[in-house]
Amino acid sequence: MAVFELKHPLIEHKLTNLRSKNTDTKLFRESLNEIAGLMVYEATKHLPLKEIETETPIQKTRTKVLDEPVTLVPILRAGLGMIDGILQLLPNAKVGHLGVYRNEETLEPVYYYAKMPANVAESQVFVVDPMLATGGSMIYTLNYLKDKGVKNITMLCIIGAPEGIKKVLEKHPDVDLYIAAIDDGLNENAYIYPGLGDAGDRIFGTK
Repeated sequence: MAVFELKHPLIEHKLTNLRSKNTDTKLFRESLNEIAGLMVYEATKHLPLKEIETETPIQKTRTKVLDEPVTLVPILRAGLGMIDGILQLLPNAKVGHLGVYRNEETLEPVYYYAKMPANVAESQVFVVDPMLATGGSMIYTLNYLKDKGVKNITMLCIIGAPEGIKKVLEKHPDVDLYIAAIDDGLNENAYIYPGLGDAGDRIFGTK
């Protein structure tokens, strides 16, 4: 697994909005989607292309288009907050859903829902989750997708803890991670610090 920490001025500026406790729900959502869009530009550099014949207003020419379908898999619920920003650049992408939450006592992932496109095994799959903390939910999701036959997977996260990144790397060394920031670590409650709080609560305005 290669880890790409995307140190771009626009990403870092908008990341400040996510971190600030004074950011309201509207600005939090907007900033999250904008960062996701900026990140997916970098994360799609490896996508295969094919040549087709295209007729311009002047003449016929050879142009390139994406050669394989793309599927986005947000880890519910917080992953949904990144989807609109990504779809701005990949409007034809299909969206699967995987519901996994962390048991706050055991810190183990708990599965509760899945719905995937029929051709997910043939897709370039991007797993989307704002926070990569302990790594449990991400490892569960990658296991699930590989069991479905998916071979081409990329992770997109906003903030991660070194502990969680290390665990995912050990279990899935073949999956690349694109991330906006690697924070200091996990606190006694397994929350990322300095972090940005609970991403799902801040996206959906819940407590």
